Amino acid sequence: MARGGYGTGSGIPLQDRVRGGSRPASPPETTDGQASGAAPGAGEQGGSPSRHCWVTVPVDGPVPRPGLLLEWRAAGRGRWEGRVVYLAQLRPERWSLVEEWVAAELLTPP
Repeated sequence: MARGGYGTGSGIPLQDRVRGGSRPASPPETTDGQASGAAPGAGEQGGSPSRHCWVTVPVDGPVPRPGLLLEWRAAGRGRWEGRVVYLAQLRPERWSLVEEWVAAELLTPP
């Protein structure tokens, strides 16, 4: 794998390679209006079930952090939680990757 396995590239800047439009960071709904347990976009052909989101109350303070929503789960009584990963400053000048289940109301779309 020359050059780390990335090939020659297409010449398109990374910022132009992202998909247009954003997915809401909220539990998906089925056709009957009920929330499902699948991640948004999970049924798309060739699409990744993960979505960008904002974690409004991260572990390191009140400043929202960009995150990656990986999946949803029902947390009982109509509540949902999203499994997200994001960076947080857990020690002075040192950042760590955090993976946690976060209440849906603490996640917002980008």
